[in-house]
Amino acid sequence: MTDVLDSPTVPAAADPRTAWWRQAVVYQVYPRSFADSNGDGTGDLAGLTARVPHLARLGVDAVWMSPFYPSELADGGYDVADHRDVDPRIGTLEQFDELVAALHGAGIRLVVDIVPNHSSDRHPWFRQALAAAPGSPERERYVFRRGRGEHGELPPTDWTATFGGPAWEHVGGGEWYLHLFAPEQPDWNWANPQVREDHLLTLAFWADRGVDGFRVDVAHALTKDLSDPLPSAAELAAGDLPDGAHRFFDRDEVHEVYREWRALFDSYDPPRTAVAEAWVPAHRRARYASPEGLGQAFNFDLLGSPFEARSFRTTVEENLRLAAAAGSSSTWVLSNHDVVRHASRYALPEGADAEAWLLSGGTEPAPDTARGLRRARAATAFLLALPGSTYLYQGEELGLPEVADLPAAALQDPTWLRSGGTRKGRDGCRVPLPWSAQGPSFGFGAGPAHLPQPSWYGPLAVEAQEDDPASTLAFYRRALAERRRLQGPEELTWLEGLPEGVAAFRRPGGWTCLTNFGTGPVALPAGRVVLSSGPIGETLVPGETTVWLEDEPRGGRLDQEGPTR
Repeated sequence: MTDVLDSPTVPAAADPRTAWWRQAVVYQVYPRSFADSNGDGTGDLAGLTARVPHLARLGVDAVWMSPFYPSELADGGYDVADHRDVDPRIGTLEQFDELVAALHGAGIRLVVDIVPNHSSDRHPWFRQALAAAPGSPERERYVFRRGRGEHGELPPTDWTATFGGPAWEHVGGGEWYLHLFAPEQPDWNWANPQVREDHLLTLAFWADRGVDGFRVDVAHALTKDLSDPLPSAAELAAGDLPDGAHRFFDRDEVHEVYREWRALFDSYDPPRTAVAEAWVPAHRRARYASPEGLGQAFNFDLLGSPFEARSFRTTVEENLRLAAAAGSSSTWVLSNHDVVRHASRYALPEGADAEAWLLSGGTEPAPDTARGLRRARAATAFLLALPGSTYLYQGEELGLPEVADLPAAALQDPTWLRSGGTRKGRDGCRVPLPWSAQGPSFGFGAGPAHLPQPSWYGPLAVEAQEDDPASTLAFYRRALAERRRLQGPEELTWLEGLPEGVAAFRRPGGWTCLTNFGTGPVALPAGRVVLSSGPIGETLVPGETTVWLEDEPRGGRLDQEGPTR
């Protein structure tokens, strides 16, 4: 018996100009850590432009670039002081245009991060708000409230910010402003028409410069119910609405905002795309991904899934159904700039606390790095075979693990600072990339990088892997090339009756993806092997390995380069 999942809302021959994103491979660039062209220790636009050939050879369809806007870096660039400019440390608008031209010339589209929940406290409008009186139009662009106590000396509520500490900051005169994240990130008031109009201007500014799409940061947190009386933290936690909505997360009103954005996106030819970062219950994700909304939404379910066949299959089935219900395609992701790299997560024993592991400097428990990389490659091959779009994070094509032993003095993430050192934060996945096997920053730049790189980076550098057919870089290049060749309609058929710990599915066009999540070998199915995540035998697939097979033998199994036999 087989179980067929398909997306009947997808046209058989979707226009590639407008539907390119549905099954795209998107490569996330964290610009400050990608490539440094001037030796100041910070990655920049010119460095990224110079490395476009690497991305083209890798075979990605698009680049998603994390914030590159003027910022004091209170939160790695997500505290934006000017949404319509480039941070001078990263480049200029002219260099941005050069990057767009280089990417488009290589057939790669560009998606940029938009940060609409908050601005930097250095934003001109926030400076105006601080200089203005309580109740003024300038303050109405943000969320200001009178504090509790006789003189307003206590915060309006006992809410805790995401990065730790209170969610309110005192500005004098008994007045406080809301920041769901760091104090340097005051929340916008999305009930204010000026805020809505200004963000439309920002979206048009970048779309006019050739940006193909937008990744919307914390897309579920814009609109808020801040009517009095404000609830306590305990009341807030206990008083969520039955369908999952919240006083200031995932409000239905947020979709009014995105309908306005969609009208703007659709005024371009081709229409601009968008993907929501929305940490919401699964049943509420579809509205963000609808054609009337942003069009696509991240699912992060595999970030927390164990490396286990049943868990992966269940997650895939659920998310394909949700995407079909929304008229969208699903998104698949294993790593990004906010989580421990998956090569390290998979190296830890099942059930290990990754946060505690980071705090130990990556020693407790001791990671099995070889197993982590083996599992990471197998999981990546599984994802790349699925219908929908796959998001890769810079450096995963090199098999980079988390840099877990960064010294406290080097840490930059507000999570570390605001938690009083009880949470390590995200710097370990943001360490600049190694391009060459030697040098002061392994080819990242001419001098030391803004986060210290480990001594073991050399053998993982692009240069060191470039000509090695067994390298992780070579594996990613083969996988993306075969994906492009084999890609067909957004359908899959699960295969049943398989050994315990094995998940397999067929895709239109006559090819199969099989992943052995277990540790012992299983029989290799009939067909021509076109990709394997690690060495395989003539008749067996080892544990923690993925293979892709085509039906037509065409002279026997393909003798390809790399660790496949």
